[in-house]
Amino acid sequence: MAEIINMPRLSDTMEEGTVAKWYKKVGDEVNEGDILAEIETDKATMEFEAFYSGTLLHIGINEGDTAPVDNLLAIIGKKGEDISKLLSVDLDNEKVVNEVSVDVNEEKNKSLANENNNSSPSKSKNFSVISMPRLSDTMEEGTVVSWLKKVGDKIDEGEIIAEIETDKATMEFESFYSGTLLYIGIDVGQSAKVDSILAIIGEKGSDFSSALEKKNSATKTQGTIEQKNEILEEEKKSVNNVTSDNLIREESSSKKIDEIGDKNSRIFISPLARKIAFEKGIDINKINGSGDGGRIIKRDVDNLKENITSSNFVSTESSVEIPNSQMRKTIAKRLSQSKFSAPHYYLTVEFDVDNLISFRTQINSTGNYKISFNDLIIKASALALKDHPEVNSMWTDDKIVKFDHIHIGVAIAVEDGLIVPVIKFADNQKIQSISDTVKDFAKRANEKKLNPTEIEGSTFTISNLGMFGIKEFTSIINQPNSAILSVGAIITKPVVKNNKISIGNTMILTLACDHRSVDGANGSKFLQTLKNYIENPAIMLLN
Repeated sequence: MAEIINMPRLSDTMEEGTVAKWYKKVGDEVNEGDILAEIETDKATMEFEAFYSGTLLHIGINEGDTAPVDNLLAIIGKKGEDISKLLSVDLDNEKVVNEVSVDVNEEKNKSLANENNNSSPSKSKNFSVISMPRLSDTMEEGTVVSWLKKVGDKIDEGEIIAEIETDKATMEFESFYSGTLLYIGIDVGQSAKVDSILAIIGEKGSDFSSALEKKNSATKTQGTIEQKNEILEEEKKSVNNVTSDNLIREESSSKKIDEIGDKNSRIFISPLARKIAFEKGIDINKINGSGDGGRIIKRDVDNLKENITSSNFVSTESSVEIPNSQMRKTIAKRLSQSKFSAPHYYLTVEFDVDNLISFRTQINSTGNYKISFNDLIIKASALALKDHPEVNSMWTDDKIVKFDHIHIGVAIAVEDGLIVPVIKFADNQKIQSISDTVKDFAKRANEKKLNPTEIEGSTFTISNLGMFGIKEFTSIINQPNSAILSVGAIITKPVVKNNKISIGNTMILTLACDHRSVDGANGSKFLQTLKNYIENPAIMLLN
């Protein structure tokens, strides 16, 4: 049976890809793991492997052509197989193809969601499938925090049925349909990818088994693909340690199993799993394999909970495993991408903040305001950005976008990590308005009640660790911003003023810039303008 391969999503921000090169042509035999093509994404050009074996029957995107994610890339099947029906399918409207498998990028999960969300099929079946929604632009999976309805309950359109934790916040989810809650697909505390079946609502007694059958089929297929991917990844890592070209050429499916044991027993374990088990001091005889034929793979070793006690020591090694939240996963992914894709450089300046301290004291002494140093720095930064739009910019592959509006993201620490709500049009806001907005953001961020629109659209970011006594530090740019300002603590120390030594107050600020869009001279000029506002804060009242 022919397998459809769609344009894969090779990065979380990828929306389309360009085929840089095809390594196979129509009619060529393809083995699982062969490099099919090179695909240029929004981040890099990557090799794309085949996850099926067979004959390349069709190429849907020619070299040099660009197509959106999920468009038909190729079809692999048996030589001479009729694929005319597959080619006639309107891939824009018909995402579910029941007769074919899915590619690595969860094609069936996405397809099932699109089909279920189509109003016509839902009405004919007397039920509607509700999928895990994408509640933020970076959300890839969600966790059900609570169900406000149970199976059998009546539901009205617009009624809140569940609370869902995303990578940004926990949000209430409303039903778009009226009817009876027939099925809950994701239990409280469980996580699932976007477009997975969340619930089914319809007429009481409706037969919705067809929707679940499609879901189970997609899940089974995806599980097989993930295991194949893991095997391929393990073998790649293992091959990196082998210097002999002959050994690399002989690497095949029959060599994926490393046989260990004596004449009475054999243990089937992948090279990577054996290496990790050795490093952790784990007895592989105690591991149950979950791979093909009971084969031990990396996941089995990682999931093994075993306390290893050395006979030479009284102490016992121990650890606590904390599952990564959606927010933690997103922080790891986005900051890694920023650090490894944007060439960072850093500019550090020490400011005299005696006047800033006096200015803040005078404002707060009226009793009507409670302004923080961070509020003043946000306002000063917004005004400085107005004079230096090069810093208030975004890099893309074919252009640099300089923003006229100034939206400043403010990094706020929360229990699960970090969130960056955005102060819109900060240059036009009064200091008190900025202060009130930041306080409101901080409160609702810790309550996980921020809206998606409040954490999107920043053009510049500020991170302040001064309240923890940190003198100076560098930050990773919050892409797609081109710069981030790191604010240190106010330090009282001897300083030289007018050729005399006296006690003064200083603050160190560090600007991290993306060298693709902000040159050193532009970053330095921005800091000089910012320094003028900070050291002469009364000027801010004139703007």
